[in-house]
Amino acid sequence: MTHDYRLAREKMVKNQLIPRGITDKGVLRAMGKIHRHLFVEEALIGEAYNDHPLPIGHKQTISQPYIVALMTEALELTGNEKTLEIGTGSGYQTAILAELSKAVYTVERIGPLLEKAKTLLGQLGYTNIYFKTFDGTLGWEDFAPFDAIIVTAGAPQTPQPILDQLTEGGRLVIPIGNRYSQDLIKVTRVKNTFKQENLGGCRFVDLIGVHGWNE
Repeated sequence: MTHDYRLAREKMVKNQLIPRGITDKGVLRAMGKIHRHLFVEEALIGEAYNDHPLPIGHKQTISQPYIVALMTEALELTGNEKTLEIGTGSGYQTAILAELSKAVYTVERIGPLLEKAKTLLGQLGYTNIYFKTFDGTLGWEDFAPFDAIIVTAGAPQTPQPILDQLTEGGRLVIPIGNRYSQDLIKVTRVKNTFKQENLGGCRFVDLIGVHGWNE
């Protein structure tokens, strides 16, 4: 199918992102460029650019475009960052990060999801993404520290290993709350203190792991 959904992407940026206050030019450019429809199941392609999350199998979801943009903008990426993503999922957020970071280290606990994302992102030509099937609540210590960390699943509190793996001045965005609703929290590391900012309510799947929820 040769349909490239360019108009759908333009409309998504114009109607869903800009009116809600997304101003980062890099984020808007990446969201307008990445073919979101490639990251959803075939039956849902017609809904790929709509203003809501979609299931991607294994009880996981691809986040609503606005939430992807909001979280990415909060990371304040300039193109030089080493970015850690906890929860690869479909790989869509990973692609957005890869457009805006020097390197992306992405961790996913569900093997088949990681393999599918890895294949697709490889086909799309990304060479700055590193993948690992692992418990994301432990971060990825081998490559720490990270300038930016994004967690795409809801946690009861911020996992300590993830805080420890943030550079001085680094930014972390994570949904914190109970299993039914969370607040999107931006954490900035200033020496050994962690400054928090609440970016508003959200709803994510559970962050499962040693420092998250039990399955």
